Amino acid sequence: MRGIWFSELQTPDLAISVRLNQTLHHEKTPYQELAVVDTEAYGRMLLLDNIIQTTVKDEFFYHEMIAHVPLNTHPNPRTALVIGGGDGGVVREIVKHPSIEKVTLVEIDARVVANAREYLPEIACGLDDARVEIRFEDGIEHVRQRENTYDVIIVDSTDPIGPAVGLFSAEFYRNVYRALKADGVFVAQTESPIFNSRLIRRIQRDLKEIFPIARLYLTTVPTYPGGLWAFSLGSKKYDPLEVDWRQAPQVATRYYTPAIHQAAFSLPPFVQEFLEAPEEEEF
Repeated sequence: MRGIWFSELQTPDLAISVRLNQTLHHEKTPYQELAVVDTEAYGRMLLLDNIIQTTVKDEFFYHEMIAHVPLNTHPNPRTALVIGGGDGGVVREIVKHPSIEKVTLVEIDARVVANAREYLPEIACGLDDARVEIRFEDGIEHVRQRENTYDVIIVDSTDPIGPAVGLFSAEFYRNVYRALKADGVFVAQTESPIFNSRLIRRIQRDLKEIFPIARLYLTTVPTYPGGLWAFSLGSKKYDPLEVDWRQAPQVATRYYTPAIHQAAFSLPPFVQEFLEAPEEEEF
């Protein structure tokens, strides 16, 4: 193999490698190591602590599915909170919805936003929308201090290590419930169903104890471990499987459609199996 290659060790036994054209930027922020690289296969790529966060080639699978599923589940979302997501991809999708009046982006690391604006403008373009407020602070603390504030809360976090661990806790989900309005909807990225089955099972059980409606849905993200990704949804009132598509806004997407929305909740047998298994069982 000729050229310079980057390898992300996704598990102790699995890595993904891509050939680099060049490193566009590298720095150590107060919170993490950050790099933007240009790759032959996926175009520009954002790395945090040497973990792939997003790429120009495949970002829309993830950003469209984490945003439009909750936004169409809620019949009239006006206020949305995004925790993490400093690359701007989730915000870009949210501001496509005409009912949205305000989006609050809470990102702990200002350097993520700055570098996304400079090197990933096609992803970060929604950050300049007049409805968007950006706050550089701890998302866990932000949610803890809110009550009856948001129609939709989306957690676009890094993996559950370091400061992000708290975003995967039952205490955090209870605070999210309180921060949502009476008919609010919550979605979080919850890792790989292939490699993180116990985490997903625990999160689903936590959400079912807190929200009247809790569901899991899936999408493909080629550069994420296993290529299959899970999102966990909690809703106070609206079932994501009962969307009135006649009332849903028509927004431009590259992956998400009403049919894919419905199909994403049709879980394969291996996922159903680990969701229903006793807590001590591993998959």
